[in-house]
This record gives sequence, structure tokens and C-alpha cells, in this order.
Amino acid sequence: MFENIIILLVSLIALMWSADKFVFGAAAFARNLGLSPLIIGLTIVAMGSSAPEMMVAATASMADKADTAIGNVIGSNITNITLVLGFTALLKPMMVSSLTVRRELPIILGTSLVAVYFIYDLQFTRLEGILLAILFVITIGYLTYSSLHKVNPNEADLYENEVTDDVPEGIATGKAILWLVIGMALLLASSHYLVDSAVYIAKYFGISDLVIGLTIIAIGTSLPELAASVAGVIKGEDDLALGNIVGSNIFNALAVLCLPAIIAPGAIDPAAVTRDSVIMIGVTLLLILMAVGINKGPRNINRIEGGILLACFIAYQYLLFGMAQA
Repeated sequence: MFENIIILLVSLIALMWSADKFVFGAAAFARNLGLSPLIIGLTIVAMGSSAPEMMVAATASMADKADTAIGNVIGSNITNITLVLGFTALLKPMMVSSLTVRRELPIILGTSLVAVYFIYDLQFTRLEGILLAILFVITIGYLTYSSLHKVNPNEADLYENEVTDDVPEGIATGKAILWLVIGMALLLASSHYLVDSAVYIAKYFGISDLVIGLTIIAIGTSLPELAASVAGVIKGEDDLALGNIVGSNIFNALAVLCLPAIIAPGAIDPAAVTRDSVIMIGVTLLLILMAVGINKGPRNINRIEGGILLACFIAYQYLLFGMAQA
């Protein structure tokens, strides 16, 4: 048992480190190929923090643990909003001023509703997975096109400027490819050991595959978002901190959730629909209310709202483990 806990912790650290190096290498390589820094920032960099969720979902699905993969997606989206944004807003109130982020907020709700609709009948089919993948491509295409073709081309957007600044430059192609390969290899290995150790721990304590995905794995794979958001507000890049979460949740609901459907289609744990999906939609609505409010201008997510989000996270964890022990 102790050995598996050590493997779990080491795998989480390796997963976070390898995801960062994978994104670094991919972004640098894409820039050397001549892609626009804005496109790279809005796609590879912005979505890179969800690389751990994608690898874990693929690994779990191939191990016939689709509920763990689905739990990881739903749990990560809940954790991103409640724990990551809650803790970040408690640390420092977050100003929401970016038009790009405000445009993506309704999309995060729409993609979450689509994901819930597909699993509502407690069956996840390969066709539904393919449709989610197609919708992801369309969504990313729309967001990128909207940023490149503004009504006012001279209108600066803080979020776009911040993600563009995060794109590495001046990196030799060979070095970029090396980090890309190393990152990918370690992502695959660490996700495999993470899932195996988490499943062993779950069985030891009598916890379901779904709950282990919603808790230990979801929290672990959300650590890159937490680190990025905290770093963002410390540097005064509030829109980057929030945009990182919004983009990650959109990515999870479409590009990550499609994997268990495509790889291991079949029945779903009913609790994922009746309990966890409802909570995911609820906290998403709460985020939109806090970030947009009733006014059209910039708005703060203040410390009180951050405390509310963090309290929601604690209550959700208490609910999960309380039901698991019942």
C-alpha cells in the first residue's frame, strides 16, 4: 500500500513536469515552423495544462477503466473552478477584463451541457466520442478565427497578449523536438503508473473507479492549472489565470472526454450523471455569474467569492468520501 502511494506521488510530479516540457517543445517547434505566436498561444500553450488529463484519460480507457477517465474529466472541471480559482482569488482578487475570456465563458457552459447530454442515458458510444472530437476542432477553430479577425484589428486584448508572451522563441529546432519527445514519453509512462497506483489504492479502500477519478486523479491533474493561475495573478496577469481555467475546461469537456467514448465505449456509473455532472454545471454557472455579473464592464472575482468557491470544493470532497463510506 505504502509503495503505491509513493508511486502515485512520483507519477503526479513526473506528469506535471513532463506536461510542461511537452508544451514547451511543441510550442517552440510550432513557432520554428512559422506558425503565428497568437495561434500557438491560443491552442498549444492555452490547452497544454490539460495534457495530463488527456494522457490519464487515454491510459485509463485502454485499461478498461472508462469511469476513471470520465471521473477525471468531470472532477478536473469542478476542481479547476472551485479549488484552483477559489484559492487564486483568495490569494489576490482577479480582474476579468479580457474580451477573449468573456467570450469563452458561455462556451464553457455550452460544452459542459453537450458533454452531460451525451452521457445522460448512461451509455457512452463511439459516435458520441467522435462528435465531441469534431466539436472540439470547430470550437478551437472558431476561437482562433475570432481572435485573428476582430471587428477592430487594433483593439488590444490582455489575454491574447499574455498567452503570446508565453510562447518560447529563439529555441533551436533540435532542442524543441528533443523536449517534445521527452515530454511525450514521460507523459505516457507517468500516466500509466498514476492510473495503476490510483486503481490499487481505490480497491484497497473500497472506492469506486469513478470516485478515484473525481478525487485523487482529478486534483493531481489540476495541479498545473493551479500553478499557472497562481503564477498569473502574482505577475498581474489575471486574464491569463482565468483564461487558463476556461480553456482547460473546454478542452476537458470535448477533447479529453471523447477518449473514453472512442477507446472504451459502454455503460457509465449513474452517479456521474445524477450527482457529479449536476455539480459541474452548477459551479460553471457560478463562475460565469462571478466573472460577468450583471454588468458588461470589467469585474473582479473577489476574496469572498474565492472563499465561496473553495467552500464548494471542500463540501464536494466531503460529499464524495461520505457517500463512498456509506
